[in-house]
Amino acid sequence: MSQAFHIGIVGACGRGAGFAAACGAAGARIHAVCDTNEAGLEKACADLGAQEFYTDYAAMLDQSALDAVIIGTPMPLHVPQSMAALEAGLSVLSEVPAAISVEECRALTLAATASSGVYMMAENYTYMEPCVIVREMVAQGLFGTTYYAEGEYLHELKGLNEITKWRRKWQTGINGITYGTHSLGPILQWMPGDRVIRVCCAGSGHNYRDPRGDAYENEDSCVMLCKMASGGLAKIRVDMLSDRPHAMHNHVLQGTDGAYESAHGGASADRVWLRDRCEDANAWRPLTDFADEFLPDYWKKGKEAALKTGHGGGDYFEVLDFVNAAQGERPAPIGIHEAMDMTLPGLVSQQSIAEDGAWLAVPNSREWVD
Repeated sequence: MSQAFHIGIVGACGRGAGFAAACGAAGARIHAVCDTNEAGLEKACADLGAQEFYTDYAAMLDQSALDAVIIGTPMPLHVPQSMAALEAGLSVLSEVPAAISVEECRALTLAATASSGVYMMAENYTYMEPCVIVREMVAQGLFGTTYYAEGEYLHELKGLNEITKWRRKWQTGINGITYGTHSLGPILQWMPGDRVIRVCCAGSGHNYRDPRGDAYENEDSCVMLCKMASGGLAKIRVDMLSDRPHAMHNHVLQGTDGAYESAHGGASADRVWLRDRCEDANAWRPLTDFADEFLPDYWKKGKEAALKTGHGGGDYFEVLDFVNAAQGERPAPIGIHEAMDMTLPGLVSQQSIAEDGAWLAVPNSREWVD
């Protein structure tokens, strides 16, 4: 960089702190931090090497010399904080999902397209090594036409609900798919140029209560079917309540010439079948057999540093892409419309489950701009 690229992190005492290593690797400087946790803020400032700290987000935007903001705050703050930064001409890397309502999605889309800053959503699962290998295989045609996929996020959060209390309302206090971008994000990259045009959603019922004895509004397992513009289909399952071990990355992909199944919670190994690479039509091969050929050079070079950060290296690589995009070197891979494609289906699913699983159309954010 010809000059320092200054980043402000809001939510610095929590999730925002996880971006520090990647900022340094990207040559960016964490110039300011912000959090309402006054007791922990000064330590967070020192730990992240920031020059300034704030308890008021508007004050940080107004007073600090920033080029960009990373938003690592609870879900209902993502849009107002993103819009405030975009309206100030700053670039934004926002945690997932992008928004908590369709109305917010539209407002954010208009703000992002009007801003001189760059908007990117921090969907780190798309950067995990297996997801990247499969994406490169798809791009090189080894799967043929991809037409079916599954994604699961199985992460028991009842205890964490009581620590990060916003989750009790925004993740488990609303029925339907409230946190679906980790599951849907990689799938949309494996079906390039496609988008979800309508969804239906159903749940498995209610079997758990919170420590106060109240029922969770979110059903234990919610499943969303996604009809793609191409005619393909995707199935998304999110379960944040069932008593079970965490299963970080569960995905399935089917194409006309290939198939992929992830390890499903570590119980096996990621495996792939490719018509042109598997001599036995009925035999899988480990995905790792293809890592050297299809894992991009940037992933190989950054792997050691990336794996010291969170989410299988995803936190590291998404910040690198964001800093490059914010400096105009390349488009953001998960810009405003990609973020909407990953966020809107889950929001519409919440209306579908309220209407007994009705199929409902998913808005196309590009039409809001046109």
